[in-house]
Amino acid sequence: MTSGVEVRITGIFPVPIYQTTLSRELSTEENNFLNNLEKTKNAYNFNSKNNYVLDEKPLASLKEDLFLRVEDYFQKIVTPKNNITPYITQSWVNWTKAGEEHHKHAHSNSLFSGVLYIDAVKEFDSIVFFKKHTYESLSIEPTEYHLFNSDSWNFKINTGDIILFPSSLGHAVESKIGDNLRTSLSFNTFIKGTIGKKNSLTELKL
Repeated sequence: MTSGVEVRITGIFPVPIYQTTLSRELSTEENNFLNNLEKTKNAYNFNSKNNYVLDEKPLASLKEDLFLRVEDYFQKIVTPKNNITPYITQSWVNWTKAGEEHHKHAHSNSLFSGVLYIDAVKEFDSIVFFKKHTYESLSIEPTEYHLFNSDSWNFKINTGDIILFPSSLGHAVESKIGDNLRTSLSFNTFIKGTIGKKNSLTELKL
């Protein structure tokens, strides 16, 4: 017990999960393009065969909308000192129906990644993030889970939601429940500019 003694618990080095919304409906042209994409089998669900969908003309406006969120994430979280700009690299669509899932994975060769949920129901759909490490020296079952003692954390998602997160962060989709066809558009990012310091021999021009 610590009766009469002040106790402070400080969380350091937090992992940023950026949540926002698209704030508009997809246009008829955008929906038609997305609905006509060719699908290819992933391990446990389906992806679009085209993995640069945001480079296609029908999604030009959507790419601009998503890039505004990418810039906001970059300025709020990375807060670059030098003239460095992010850009979207690959982008693809995922489809997950009842009983399917998306295995735990992370995204290599990307700084941070994002997901726009095109069809999702908060009652049924979520994304799960995992701690970066894979092993705990002790396994102690808690009376309740919170941000300090959990190995994973679940975020409920709806149609129109957008989530951005570090690409190195492991994430997954648990086995799908509900009748909707969970549909999402995922994308990766990288940066242009000069990072590091010339005098420290860490300079890198991208």
